[in-house]
Amino acid sequence: MPRVNKTRYALLGLLNLKPGSGYDIKKTCDKSISFFWSENYGQIYPVLKQLEEEGLVCKETEYTEGRPARNIYFITEQGREELNDWLMQPVEATPLRMELLLKLLLSVDIPVENTIEKLEIKRREENSKLEYLAEVEERLRTGPRDRKGLHLWLAAISSGQHLASASVRWCDETIAMLRQRQAQQNESE
Repeated sequence: MPRVNKTRYALLGLLNLKPGSGYDIKKTCDKSISFFWSENYGQIYPVLKQLEEEGLVCKETEYTEGRPARNIYFITEQGREELNDWLMQPVEATPLRMELLLKLLLSVDIPVENTIEKLEIKRREENSKLEYLAEVEERLRTGPRDRKGLHLWLAAISSGQHLASASVRWCDETIAMLRQRQAQQNESE
């Protein structure tokens, strides 16, 4: 079965929540969903053009004195129907690719401190992610209560928090195991 370009559905979904420009979409991705979904301008603009050609979005050009014109995109009824059809489909399995685990598995001949360093970096990244998610959660909880799908946004943030917390615990356990093993090897030498 051919792979479906999920960017089209991400853009339709974000425009279903709120009309915006390509820049607005990128900003939303970066500020709120980047812990599980990312898009770049090289993906966004060509897909917006395609969606417009297919009649799934329409655009209005916004003119502001002293600033370049902005194209604001809106989802059409046809776009909403396609989005809803996709949302009703089962979720495709996503192949997992984690370079850290691959390197950990293959690092039998690498100094253990190098592996521990990688794990400590990963732990710091996950702790930063937890801080970021807590900030996003706080903004959502103290923001407008009538935000469309607020409960779903909070559920997605909760998922990110659980995953990041589990990753931090795994890093701590793995670092402790590697240090213990290293100590045992040093004693036996």
